[in-house]
Amino acid sequence: MQQAEIGIIGGSGLYQMPGFTESREVAMETPFGAPSDVYVLGKLEGRAIAFLARHGRGHTISPTELNFRANIYGMKMLGVERIMSLSAVGSLKEEHRPGEFVIVDQFVDHTKHRISTFFNEGVVAHVALADPTCGELSKVVKAACDKSNITAKLGGSYLCMEGPQFSTKAESNLYRSWGLDVIGMTNLQEAKLSREAEICYATVAMVTDYDCWHAGHDSVTVEQIIAVLVQNASNACEVVRSAVAAMPQERRCKCGAALKHAIITQPDKISPAARKRLALLLDKYLPQAVEAR
Repeated sequence: MQQAEIGIIGGSGLYQMPGFTESREVAMETPFGAPSDVYVLGKLEGRAIAFLARHGRGHTISPTELNFRANIYGMKMLGVERIMSLSAVGSLKEEHRPGEFVIVDQFVDHTKHRISTFFNEGVVAHVALADPTCGELSKVVKAACDKSNITAKLGGSYLCMEGPQFSTKAESNLYRSWGLDVIGMTNLQEAKLSREAEICYATVAMVTDYDCWHAGHDSVTVEQIIAVLVQNASNACEVVRSAVAAMPQERRCKCGAALKHAIITQPDKISPAARKRLALLLDKYLPQAVEAR
C-alpha cells in the first residue's frame, strides 16, 4: 500500500518540514541497511509526503558516511514517485549569490568513496543519465520559487565533491574553469539511485557562500554558512509547499520507465537472493521473479 507519493530530502539546516498534518514517524530497514533517520510521513497541501533528514536530525552523518541506497530505496518502499532534494551548496559563479537557489540539471562526479548503484552483486543494469534530473519536476519547483518570490535559476551544473572538507583555492578555481555553477557533497548519488528506482528527482541547490575562490570568501567558515542556512531553510519550506500544491497528479516524463531497457543480466542468471533484494525494481520487468518466491 502506498504510504507517500512525494518525497522530500532535507539537507544541511533543514531537519524537519513544518506544516505537516497527520504526521507520524516510520523507522525502516531496507535491503541496503537503515536510512539516515526515520521518515516523517504526513499530509502537506492534501498530498501524502515522506520527509527524510539526509544527515539525520542533529546532523550526525557526514557526506561520505551517508547510506544513499537505503535513503532512496526506503522512499521506493513507501511508494514515493517524486523526490525534491534540498541541498546547501557553494557558488562557483558570481551570478549565483548566497540566499539564491539553483534548480540544477547536470552533475559532475568528483567523489571517491561512494556506492551509487543498486545493481551489483550479480545484477547489472545501465540506466540513461544524460539528463540526471526530471525536467518536469524541476519546472514545477522553479515555478514554486517564482511564486514565493525567491530568486532561482532553472538549470545549472553541480560538482559533487567528496568532503567533508571544503575546497582548496586551486580546486575551486579548477571547477570554475570547467564552467560549473555550484559545488556540494551529496546530490549526485541521490540522482543516480532515484533514476534506477524510477523515481523523478529534482535538486534545489541553496547557495550559502561563494566557496573560497571569491574575494572576501577565501576562508569559508561554518558560522558564516549557518547564518545563510537559516534563511534558506525558511525559503525552502515555502518552495516545497508551493511545489506540492502545484504538483500534477500524473507523471508524463520518462523517469517511471528508466529500467525498461536497462537490465542487461539474463533473468535466469539472477539469484533468488538478488531478486528478493531488488524486488521493488525487478518485479515490474521480470514477473517470473514473483512466481519464483
